[in-house]
Amino acid sequence: MTRPAPRGRRRADRPRTLAYRILRSVFVEGAYANLELNRRLVGFDARDAAFVTALVDGTCRQAGVYDRVIETVRPLDKLEPEVLTALRLIAHQALAMRVPASAAVDTGVAVAASEIGERVAGLVNAVGRRLAAKTLDQWLDELSQGLSEREEMALRTGHPAWIVDAWAERLPDGELAVALEADNQPARPVLAVRPGLLDAAALPDAEPARFSPFGAYPSKPPGEYEAVARGLAGVQDEGSQLVAWALTRPDAPAGPWLDLCAGPGGKTALLAGLRGGRALVAAEARQHRAELVAEAVRAYREQPTVVVADGRRPAWRPGVFARVLADVPCTGLGALRRRPDSRWRKSPADVDGLAQLQRQLLAAAVASAKPGGVVAYTTCSPHRRETVEVVGSCEGVEVLEAPDYLPQVPDCADGPFVQLWPHRHGTDAMFLALLRKL
Repeated sequence: MTRPAPRGRRRADRPRTLAYRILRSVFVEGAYANLELNRRLVGFDARDAAFVTALVDGTCRQAGVYDRVIETVRPLDKLEPEVLTALRLIAHQALAMRVPASAAVDTGVAVAASEIGERVAGLVNAVGRRLAAKTLDQWLDELSQGLSEREEMALRTGHPAWIVDAWAERLPDGELAVALEADNQPARPVLAVRPGLLDAAALPDAEPARFSPFGAYPSKPPGEYEAVARGLAGVQDEGSQLVAWALTRPDAPAGPWLDLCAGPGGKTALLAGLRGGRALVAAEARQHRAELVAEAVRAYREQPTVVVADGRRPAWRPGVFARVLADVPCTGLGALRRRPDSRWRKSPADVDGLAQLQRQLLAAAVASAKPGGVVAYTTCSPHRRETVEVVGSCEGVEVLEAPDYLPQVPDCADGPFVQLWPHRHGTDAMFLALLRKL
């Protein structure tokens, strides 16, 4: 039996304490796990940093499942948010990591006593012991009783049911389960070189990407590459590289290019190297993200014009751009591998609000293009309401066969659109539609 350590003798280890603090920032204060990890892991050695990352990402990814388990022991509305955070951390260690149950509880109680106060130690110990008394499979078997097949799939893969339903609408029968499992695997880091400044083959100790001619899989942390420090390369998912590259491939009239929603600048940097001397305008509605765009393209001698502007209220004349990229804000459901906390902070209401914005931005992109110009509409979400339905509402355009412009990418066609998937392509679930203005 695990018992609370005597008062004054608890010692919370540094990695678990940091993991708890990051999780508290995420669950209580609304911070983003990936940003907090990047900011707070400075000074940790590689082994401890990897442990903290596993604790944070795993707890975020399965938070909804752990809440269901905790609810069987103690009503969630009876727990302080900080205590619930500590219990989620205990649950992840005891149920999903190779940490002995007693160690998971003892260290969790120590962290809770140190970070919240000794007054919660008894409660955390009692609830933690009951959580750790069963295996994860035993809990899932118990919790799945009475659920439909799809509800049970959502529970066992750690996804909200509404996301599972949305993915089921876009995937063939038999692929849903494997897609959800792939969504739980950490995303492989990918570098993108700046075209015209560096060739991907010139990156030392990096493996060429599967599909993107600008991509490479690094063998060490990206920040250790000189090319990244000099702005000759940056971190960018391969799917993001591919949809930006696809915009440059169909025939288009002469004229300047536009990146309508440019932040944080990865796609802008690719377009800057592929524009062939044409003018490029990069618009971003928020000042701090516009600064990230300027940072991403800093190595180019001929700088794109970066403007702080809302794409729905253009700061340019209509009908002047030969190519327009509309990489619109979305729920990010296609990037849950790298943002594991997002699956529990998003809701169907977010889709409702974003769909209207997406329609407005696509209409503005088409209005900005000259007749015969090409518009790429992209999102990092496979949700039908953010993708095919948005494109279906657009008038005055011809839908091009987008898969024809990425022939090296197998199984990416969804009708005339491109839909990438983690389980098929190892990329984020990027969507692409290519449109020609009539």
